[in-house]
Amino acid sequence: QVQLVESGGGLVQPGGSLRLSCAASGSIFSIRDMGWYRQAPGKQRELVATITRNGTTNYADSVKGLFTISRDNAKNTVYLQMNSLKPEDTAVYFCNAQIFHFRVRNYWGQGTQVTVSS
Repeated sequence: QVQLVESGGGLVQPGGSLRLSCAASGSIFSIRDMGWYRQAPGKQRELVATITRNGTTNYADSVKGLFTISRDNAKNTVYLQMNSLKPEDTAVYFCNAQIFHFRVRNYWGQGTQVTVSS
């Protein structure tokens, strides 16, 4: 069994910052790509950022230069530092990980709410 547990969401004013964390635990040999996705009300889930095991990153155009994804392989944890937040960043943020344990499987966290509002 593998679990992804997110933390760090909440309510923040426009222009503020938040840092999300996602820790993987359970039957894990190694973790390949990790990433963050978000889903706003009435919209499809969309990619925010991904990071490979060796640290190569990829960002949605809407968050480039504002959000930073990072990971700690020793802790099986991925982070998302979000700066200069805007109301349109309001969404449920989901962690994703490709976890190898005899074979590679795709796992999702339960989601954490981020609300940007004054």
